[in-house]
Amino acid sequence: MRKRLALWFLGRTGWEPEGVRPTEPRFVLIAAPHTSNWDLPYLLALAVVFDVRVSWMGKHGLFRPPLGWLMRRLGGIPVVRHRRGNLVAQMARAFGERESLALVVPAEGTRGYVTHWKSGFYRIAEAAGVPIVMGYLDYARRRGGFGPALHPSGDVGADMDRIRAFYADKVGKYPECFGEVRLAEEKRSEA
Repeated sequence: MRKRLALWFLGRTGWEPEGVRPTEPRFVLIAAPHTSNWDLPYLLALAVVFDVRVSWMGKHGLFRPPLGWLMRRLGGIPVVRHRRGNLVAQMARAFGERESLALVVPAEGTRGYVTHWKSGFYRIAEAAGVPIVMGYLDYARRRGGFGPALHPSGDVGADMDRIRAFYADKVGKYPECFGEVRLAEEKRSEA
C-alpha cells in the first residue's frame, strides 16, 4: 500500500524513480541538491519505492508539536545545529549498533546557498566504516534515486572529485541555492 501511494505521489507530480537500490545494508546517503522543503517528501517517496528505510537528520524545530511525532515516525533524528557536540561520533556509534541503517545527510546543511558542503557525511562514513551513497533529486528531469556507492579512501580531494562529477548535472528546485560541491578543507588546502 505504501509503495502504491509513493508511486501515485511521484506520478501525480511528474516524477520517476531512477537507479537501483543500494546493496549495502548500512550507508550514509548524501541528499543533494537540497534547495527546497519539497526535497523531503520526494526523498521519502523514493525511499519507499526502492524499499529503503531511511533515517534523516533535521533541525530540532521540525520535531516540535503538532507534527514532531510524524517527523520521528518518518525516520527523523532531531539535531540541535547550534549546540556543540560530537555528532560524527554519535552517528558512527549508531551504525555500530544496527544491522541496517541508511542515514541521510544533507551535505549542504541548509536549503539556502552555501559556499561549501559540510564534511559530516564524509566523516561519519569514514568513522563508521560504511560507504557513501549518492542520492539525488534532479528537478530539471524530475528524476530521483540512488547513484553509486563510494567507500571513503581517506583522499578527500579524490573522493570529492568523484562526488562532484556525479552531481555536476543535477539541478535543484532552486538552482541558485545549490552551491559548489566542495568541502571547506579542500578550499584551505588549495590556498
